[in-house]
Amino acid sequence: MLFGIRSVHALAARRLRRSRHLLPVLAPWILAANLASAAGAAQSAATASADDAVKSVRPPNVVLIVADDQGWSDFSFLGHRAVRTPNLDRLAARGIVFTRGYVPSSLCRPSLASIITGLYAHQHGLTCNDPPDGLSAAERLRQRGEQIAKMDALAALPRLLASKGYLSLQTGKWWEGEYRRGGFTHGMTHGDPARGGRHGDEGLKIGRQGLQPIFDFLDRAGDRPFFIWYAPMMPHEPHNPPPKLVEHYRTKTDSLPLARYWAMCEWFDQTCGQLLDYLDKKHLADSTLVVFLADNGWIQNPDKGGYAPKSKRSPYDGGLRTPIILRWPGRLTPRRDERTPVMSIDLAPTILAACGLKPTPEMQGANLVDADALARRKTIFGEVFTHSALDIHRPVANLQYRWCVEGRWKLIVPHQANVPDARPELYDLTADPHETQDRAGAQPDQLARLRRQIDAWWPAR
Repeated sequence: MLFGIRSVHALAARRLRRSRHLLPVLAPWILAANLASAAGAAQSAATASADDAVKSVRPPNVVLIVADDQGWSDFSFLGHRAVRTPNLDRLAARGIVFTRGYVPSSLCRPSLASIITGLYAHQHGLTCNDPPDGLSAAERLRQRGEQIAKMDALAALPRLLASKGYLSLQTGKWWEGEYRRGGFTHGMTHGDPARGGRHGDEGLKIGRQGLQPIFDFLDRAGDRPFFIWYAPMMPHEPHNPPPKLVEHYRTKTDSLPLARYWAMCEWFDQTCGQLLDYLDKKHLADSTLVVFLADNGWIQNPDKGGYAPKSKRSPYDGGLRTPIILRWPGRLTPRRDERTPVMSIDLAPTILAACGLKPTPEMQGANLVDADALARRKTIFGEVFTHSALDIHRPVANLQYRWCVEGRWKLIVPHQANVPDARPELYDLTADPHETQDRAGAQPDQLARLRRQIDAWWPAR
């Protein structure tokens, strides 16, 4: 079993501590296991009993933590020279860490929609943050409503998990109207444009103003399994962290914008620690799968606010790459994978498998704890779109770049209709992780081979 137990006795002990109502089921199993161990007999019966006990245990809780606008290397567990992230370091030390994680799109709305649905943006249709520029207020509002309506028809994680009895809570960044539009049973975002609804409204208070809504939800969840979407607008601008953190980072750099951004990274980490500590306090850590990633990357402009080139909204790793962490004590053995490229669209199949559900036929991701599935997949793909749509119903109309990563190689293919002067770019990520030396001219065969793969994945016509 991919989410198997470490031992019969370890699982029995944990479940007895947490689930006294399972005692009638577990007791015969424990007895059978002990007798088999003592007498060396009836091993097959003990195994069958253990399997029955595992099936009777409820599926895990799931907490999904999504950083907003954070560079892939801006964590101390990845060796950043200044940024301190002790709580995420703790999460990484106790989980599986994929250092070569990617999101398919380097803009928040399409990226977040891909995380919650397990679909590429050209599949779910939410390719851009906003409707086309230049529309009247009424037409802009109408088209925004049509964008949100796309989520109504999608098999988002909260809807799928509801079939297993899950409660679900939305907090933080959420573009798709009121939280129930995504299938959440509880949430913070009202999505009403007349009250400032666009990308989270009341939900954007989470993190910066504490985590009480999450704590209240956990207190009321009772014995029901739960799914929490914690996607605070952090370290996203405005970069206004506590002054004490800014003072600390001012000693690390001459750039005030950089110091503020670094301080935001630590402030966000502190909120993650508060959430993880509350799971510990409620004795929920061992029964909870915690997942972490960023919605897109960020390279702070050191001279002023905002991001530098080759980061957010770009097809480069500075905008697309993120660490991905999975922690489930007793079920996932901690390890660090620095070789395998993985994606945010892999999270939905991974979470569904942990909860005893199958991915939808449209999902193209892999279960991240299925080593064979990851080994079979040689190439990952992605797409970058305009910030504001040119046509909200035609993904290809908004396309700027398609890209793929295979091993050490990364190919970026511009969409000529929207970036007419750009040419394909090829990078050796092993030798050149910051994509400074385009190898397209020196490696035409490599370029042609990867281009064929991109066209086979999504022809974009």
